[in-house]
Amino acid sequence: MEEIRFANEKDIPSVMGLLEQVNKIHHDGRPDLFNLATKYSPEDLKKIFADEKTPVMVFESDGSVKGYAFCIIKETKGNRLLADMKTLYIDDLCVDESARGQKIGHKLYERVCSYAREIGCYNVTLNVWTLNEAAVGFYEKLGMKAQKIGMETIL
Repeated sequence: MEEIRFANEKDIPSVMGLLEQVNKIHHDGRPDLFNLATKYSPEDLKKIFADEKTPVMVFESDGSVKGYAFCIIKETKGNRLLADMKTLYIDDLCVDESARGQKIGHKLYERVCSYAREIGCYNVTLNVWTLNEAAVGFYEKLGMKAQKIGMETIL
């Protein structure tokens, strides 16, 4: 049985394992930028999972977490330059490397978009590192388009 649900504390060990997979991709692609460590600690995850402004959805299949989507609800109000809007930002999306190619990422993304509509968001946004060509291609396949581009010169 498959379900996408909000994460809870019992998911922390599985989510930590997925965070390690994401970090390895980034570290292998840009060891000059990424240390071999996870983005969050188990203690961080407890706080994130409990905060309604940082919803995390997990894809569970047969009692095992196969993927997640970390989200942040962002609101712009009264900004001189930017229009007032509510955005659901995908901070991180990962599918277990052993479960890729099964449409789990697609299902997670669709659930995130559905949730964003439910809470009145204007859009769903995310950042993706260009070193992760598979992720860039995945998001483009979902219909996402570049909103802005970060650039660098290494000195």
